[in-house]
This record gives sequence, C-alpha cells and structure tokens, in this order.
Amino acid sequence: MRYTEPPQNHRLSERTNSLGQPISFALPDWTPPNPPRECLEGRLCRLEPLQVDSHLDDLYQANASDTEGKNWTYLAYGPFPDRDSYRDWMNETCRGNDPLFFAIVDKRIGSACGVASYLNIAPASGAIEVGHIHYSPQLQRTPLATEAMYLMMQKAFELGYRRYSWKCDSLNQASRAAAQRLGFSFEGISRQATVYNGRNRDTAWYAAIDSEWPGLEQAFLTWLAPDNFDDEGKQRLRLSDLTRPILKNQGDTR
Repeated sequence: MRYTEPPQNHRLSERTNSLGQPISFALPDWTPPNPPRECLEGRLCRLEPLQVDSHLDDLYQANASDTEGKNWTYLAYGPFPDRDSYRDWMNETCRGNDPLFFAIVDKRIGSACGVASYLNIAPASGAIEVGHIHYSPQLQRTPLATEAMYLMMQKAFELGYRRYSWKCDSLNQASRAAAQRLGFSFEGISRQATVYNGRNRDTAWYAAIDSEWPGLEQAFLTWLAPDNFDDEGKQRLRLSDLTRPILKNQGDTR
C-alpha cells in the first residue's frame, strides 16, 4: 500500500519551487481508481452495492421502526410515507457511481438494515467521502454498524485514496461524535455552507488521511475482535479510547 506521509521533520519551507516559494511534498504519478461496484465482506455484515429491487423491502421495513422519523432530521430527504416514494428516491439517487450506495446486510439474518455511500469521489486528488449514512434502529450502536464503517474506510485506503472525509450538519451532535469515535479528525466549520429542508446548514468537517490508517485499522481490529466483548455483548475497550491518540484535532461534540 502506498502512503503519502510527508518526509520526517517535513516543513513547507524546506521545499521550494524555482521562484523560491515554499511548496509541499511531491506526488508523482497519482492515479487511484474509482471504487468498484462490489461487495465488501466482514465478519458481521456484508456491504452490497444497493439494488432497488433487492434491498427496498428490507430497508423500508427496517426503517419503519423509527416511528417518529427522527433518524431523518439531518438528511436532505425522508422520511418516506410509503414504499413507492422510497422506491422513487432510490431510483433517482442510488443507482449511480457517485454517490455509490451500499446496503448494509446483517449476516445473521440475511437482510439489509442500513445504507451508506461513497461520494464526492476525486481520484485525481486522492480524496473520497463517506456519507448518506442512514442506520435503522436495529443497526444503531451495534458492532455491526462500526464494522460497516471500517470496511468502507479500509477499502478506500486499500485503493490508494489519501483523504477520507466525513461532513455533517454542525448541529448533528450524534454524527459529530461518531466521526471522532471512528478516527476522523475535526477540521473546522464551514458557516452557511448550504441550504437543505428549507433551513441553513453550517457544515462540520472531519477527515482521516492515509498515513493515519495503519493506526486506525489496528484500533478497529482490536475493538471488533470477539474477545473485546463479554458474554452479554458489552465492550471491554471503547473504540474512542483507541482512536483518540490518533486524532489530530477534536471538535466540541457537546
């Protein structure tokens, strides 16, 4: 695997162009591929490229247990009143390559219970984002949910991407806390970045980069190991304790 970590003790002023201006480290022949439309297999879950006909019923049924629709508050779509409207949205949004949607399948029961996607895919820059994350209540706060995020991050860096980002409404404290737990460093707030659902959104930015991935992967593997959970399924080590030393900056998630 190729990393883009700068040289030891790198300083911008140590590298200059012909005009004497400081420039950053070189990246020759940078050509990561687009993420393929293929399954990502884990111990607990399988991420399948979303197929409307195959995944619609499972996802609609799993989402139905969110009777108040609170899981949709910080998304620009939903909740959907019926299968037909959900199908229409999926056909309009989920069939392309950017965003590239996956259905998260619980391997114990063989049904889909959430979705996530790659988006803003920029191979020329080596940058890719994870988003459109929507977990049904049965998926939330489970090891399976964490494994799904691990598999997507693992694949992105395996393909050679340099930057893996996460952004959300700055008021979405659950998403902001999840980003940091998963090892994304806080990068700041873009004020009045967009409008959705008829309201303003200030956007919180988080990212992990390829040089951080070896440490993050070890944190994930340690946390996901079966022996990290007792007979009642309670974690022994918290993932946030394992990823915190890798974070370059922590945002306020209160």
